[in-house]
Amino acid sequence: MHSAPDRNISELLPMKTRRKPRIGLVAGGLGTYWPQFPALLPQLQESSRYVSDRFAEMDAEVTDVGFISDAQEGAAAAEELRRADCDLIVLFLTTYLTASMVLPIAQRSGAPVLVIDLQPTEKMDHASFTTGEWLAYCGQCPVPEVGNVFRRAGIPFRSVSGWLRQESAWHRIEQWIAAAHVRAALRHARHGLMGHLYPGMLDVSTDLTLLPATFGSHVEVLEFDDLRVRIDAVSEAETAERIGLARELFTVDDSVKEEDFAWGARVSVALDRLIDDFDLDSLAYYHRGLDGELHERIGAGMILGASLLTARGIPATGEFELRTTVAQLASQVIGAGGSFCEIQALNFEDNVVEMGHDGPAHLAVSARDPLLRGLGVYHGKRGWGVSVEFDVQQGPVTLLGLGQDADGTLSFVVSEGTAVPGPLLQIGNTTTRVDFARDPGEWVDAWSATGVGHHWSLSTGSRAETYRAAASLLGIDYREV
Repeated sequence: MHSAPDRNISELLPMKTRRKPRIGLVAGGLGTYWPQFPALLPQLQESSRYVSDRFAEMDAEVTDVGFISDAQEGAAAAEELRRADCDLIVLFLTTYLTASMVLPIAQRSGAPVLVIDLQPTEKMDHASFTTGEWLAYCGQCPVPEVGNVFRRAGIPFRSVSGWLRQESAWHRIEQWIAAAHVRAALRHARHGLMGHLYPGMLDVSTDLTLLPATFGSHVEVLEFDDLRVRIDAVSEAETAERIGLARELFTVDDSVKEEDFAWGARVSVALDRLIDDFDLDSLAYYHRGLDGELHERIGAGMILGASLLTARGIPATGEFELRTTVAQLASQVIGAGGSFCEIQALNFEDNVVEMGHDGPAHLAVSARDPLLRGLGVYHGKRGWGVSVEFDVQQGPVTLLGLGQDADGTLSFVVSEGTAVPGPLLQIGNTTTRVDFARDPGEWVDAWSATGVGHHWSLSTGSRAETYRAAASLLGIDYREV
């Protein structure tokens, strides 16, 4: 067995850069107060500047349209935010305002809206406050009004209430910004779909119109020949260079045959070119093949290259799993990894669900140096070659699947658990043992009843609230087990 050096994966595999989420920011209060209480507006504008500065520090493009004081200014802000093509608009209610001031923003901007109300400090100084000082603390007052009017207008309502420097409130706000990363990624994603459905996997089958209709993304239909011609163009020097990269990233097991390793490296170089040529954000693929012919060898040789792409933030997944690749992309853009996964077995003695998958893996979620193992057969598939094996980092994990209902609508299906230590199969699979704090059989029953398929994204950390927020921004159902 040949060990890989201890190198940072991100140094060797630069991440794909994507369009950042566009956040619209507008603050407001009722202009009637300004001549009545001259010190009020400057105080509220100072709070608004603090909020603007916090948003400027986030990993997003922020369009700050300033402070509105009446319905006319609200309408002008709505037009400016409409032109900005926002993924999320944040309304900062600094004091009381009327719903007429902010309704046009929600109606005309074409983006979901988050209402925030952050009073200056934890509490008022009741002994010294006059009406003017109090008004700086009543941003919560119009929140029910805005919620009522949004509901009557058919607009989803979301809010975060707190005080200006309350980090727990800012954590909740940042979860909505993370959700905007998901919305931005899925709105503009180009998903590659290459090959054909694994015969009989009816749950995997996806209407190609569904993703552009639901999210606005694009599905590029590819042929295996699109990859074949690029493999033909890969040089021996490029293949050798890719083998060297793989040796830096992986521990290479003695079971790996050099000819299979070289073939996987060559396919990997061609996959990179395919991704670049079609400007893809993800790739789902499958080809059955027959008797060792070329297309069978290509399909069997994709695991190394697909794992390297996934580590670069471009999920590449087997078994034609378009919806799960979308879930992996959602996990990826919030920094949670996102490895292809299914149930492997249940351990009723240790109270865990064992899950993982053969084929492509997300190297960033590995608990140790990932292993390249040579396999003479891929279970359920034709071909042979090199596969990736590792166990997932211990600690909190969150599953994200993309379910589909009878009417065709999509949903985010989520479950949080803990990756725990214990014995794992050594068969060229990514494997982890997840404790869901309940009987494993009962968990499987509840999970299977949600409409999720038999694959999903395994992400690190406790991410349920972020996925819940993302589902809200995407306008799809959210189900948690």
